[in-house]
Amino acid sequence: MTPVLTTLAGAGLGYGYYRLVGCSTGTCPITARWWTSALYGALMGWMLGNQP
Repeated sequence: MTPVLTTLAGAGLGYGYYRLVGCSTGTCPITARWWTSALYGALMGWMLGNQP
């Protein structure tokens, strides 16, 4: 259950980072688009939630 919650939280935080900070030039590989930022956050949350 914990990996699911941390993955969702990571995706939300990634999207929040995109909305609040983002990338003004559009050339940033992670924060230029909302879905890449949310996907990266979800990946980080999943990795954090799968710690033994």
